[in-house]
Amino acid sequence: MFRDFIRRLSAGFLAIVAVLALGSVAQAKSLDGILKDGVIRIGINPNFPPMSSRNASGEWEGFDIDVGNKIAETLKVKVEWVPTETKDRVPFLVADTIDLSLGALTRNTERAKLIEYTVPLHTETLAVLTTEKTKGQMWKDLDDSGITIANIRSSWVIDWQKENMSKAKQEIVDTIPDVVRLVAQGRADAIVENIDFFMAHTKNHKNVKWRVLPDPIFTGYCGIGVAKNNYGLRDVLNIMLYSLHSSNGVNDLWEKWYGAPMLVKVVPNPYF
Repeated sequence: MFRDFIRRLSAGFLAIVAVLALGSVAQAKSLDGILKDGVIRIGINPNFPPMSSRNASGEWEGFDIDVGNKIAETLKVKVEWVPTETKDRVPFLVADTIDLSLGALTRNTERAKLIEYTVPLHTETLAVLTTEKTKGQMWKDLDDSGITIANIRSSWVIDWQKENMSKAKQEIVDTIPDVVRLVAQGRADAIVENIDFFMAHTKNHKNVKWRVLPDPIFTGYCGIGVAKNNYGLRDVLNIMLYSLHSSNGVNDLWEKWYGAPMLVKVVPNPYF
């Protein structure tokens, strides 16, 4: 069901491979180098609230910022935040512009050819957010001509819906709050998306009885990216993440910033 999405991802990363083949690959800073310098360069998406963005005072805040600060605290180093757009995350790691990448970096095979991943930091779950007014318990129940699905412009899920929920209508708007508002006002029936990123906005419509359908469509696992063969840094991060997951620290941060528990939690495993 995710054939087209994966094909587009693969094409993009194969293009990265081709570009890298034409030039030299920088030597990544090792864990010893980071500790010696006393600074870790962390790539964050500059416009991705509540994952990471600047607040009214111009300071960085969000889930990734809290995680990044915990990493720096564990390593006893300072953080240098490096704004890293989605398309730049892998190239910046390869070019040694950053030491690690956050920003909802979903683990997939094409990226894994170029970088190392930690164990999962969090998940992204494609699921259905709707209200009590909508009948149906399974996502396929909403593939109906009487159903309107709301989504954000340019989302890859729009094309996915055309292929997998072709009977349902679509209503497209520009922002996540607008998408949630459409459903709250009854101008659309449901949202099919990475629902975790939408949950916080449901609190703006307290008169609506929201519900998430119990059958997730797909769950992606997002890790922390580090440069290829930088095993020292990767292993320290894995140990830290096991501790954070075991203490429920990651889920607490997620609920703090997203306003709801992670839809599919990461199960900690000491063997990575």
